[in-house]
Amino acid sequence: MVRQLSHEFWFGAAIANGLGSGSMNAEDLRQYKSFFLENFNSAVTENALKWASMEPEKGKVDHQTVEGILQWTEENDIPLRGHNLFWGIDKFVQPWVKELSDAQLESTIKERAISIARRYRGRFVEYDLNNEMIHGNYYEDRLGPDITAKMAQWVLEGDPDAKLYLNDYDILTGNRLEDYLAQIRGLLSQDVPLAGIGVQGHLHGSTFDRQALKASLDSLAQFGLPIRITEFNMPGQRSKFYTDTDLKMSPEEEQQNARELVDYYRICFAHPAVEGILMWGFWEGANWIPASSLYTRDWQPKVAAQAYQDLVFGTWWTEKVGTTDGEGNYTLPAFYGDYQITVNGQSKKVSHQKARGETNVEFPRP
Repeated sequence: MVRQLSHEFWFGAAIANGLGSGSMNAEDLRQYKSFFLENFNSAVTENALKWASMEPEKGKVDHQTVEGILQWTEENDIPLRGHNLFWGIDKFVQPWVKELSDAQLESTIKERAISIARRYRGRFVEYDLNNEMIHGNYYEDRLGPDITAKMAQWVLEGDPDAKLYLNDYDILTGNRLEDYLAQIRGLLSQDVPLAGIGVQGHLHGSTFDRQALKASLDSLAQFGLPIRITEFNMPGQRSKFYTDTDLKMSPEEEQQNARELVDYYRICFAHPAVEGILMWGFWEGANWIPASSLYTRDWQPKVAAQAYQDLVFGTWWTEKVGTTDGEGNYTLPAFYGDYQITVNGQSKKVSHQKARGETNVEFPRP
């Protein structure tokens, strides 16, 4: 018997600050943790690591929420992305940062890059380095076009094994794709050590352009870097449900939303360069677009929750019983991940990895 235990592909979600800070009430926290583990195998900090969240006042750095999230993800073997080290959209830059001289600003950026990387060395699987740069880059405007390369250098000084991602939005719609491609080429020409490309998945409406999504992923794949869909919501930011967060879906809209979610996941999962999709919230009690949640405020599963689970743990799950051929061989296609294989009462756990392509497992002949 071949029984899948987990996916290698990241089916993840953002973790709200309340999990790490202790601000979520006990019953919601219990449900939040339980449903997270039921649905997801990877995670990203929603707000906890952002500079403005950690250090709203100069010199007063709050690590509590980050530490709380890391403690829980580590206890449950959930790989965690660090979102984000820097974010140069003007309105998200702390006032005290803007008051620094250029020399002070550069030294302060350096201090944060090194100190965060050193403190959390080996604990975050990857980081978003400098978020949403094609939409605003306060640090580059102040300090010049090589500041992102310096940020990367300083992070690696604190943790030589840190993996650094870009992250931006309106890419998968095609609207800012060319800008992103040009930016990636420019950073690579500066030898910025990019480990992967992050693209947000919430700039559509209540539906999305299938062809634009496929074409955008194909274009991004030219760099040979892994791609993660870092912030997914369905419906998205151009829907009426973002404009009015109190709106509730009709039963027909719930059904349609589930179909849209499944189609988005199918396209991304099928693409050879894509290595993960992370929802930007899964519960109405902690989701910036509540209608895009899998669970209602009182923890009832929505239609989309069942559709998601049927896809990830049904359609995309390998569990087979078979018989060897005359030469004692048994072959089957299987999704990448961890497996338990049982032959004549003997079991082995194996990791079937995309990097290898195929996995051979031998058992002694009876």
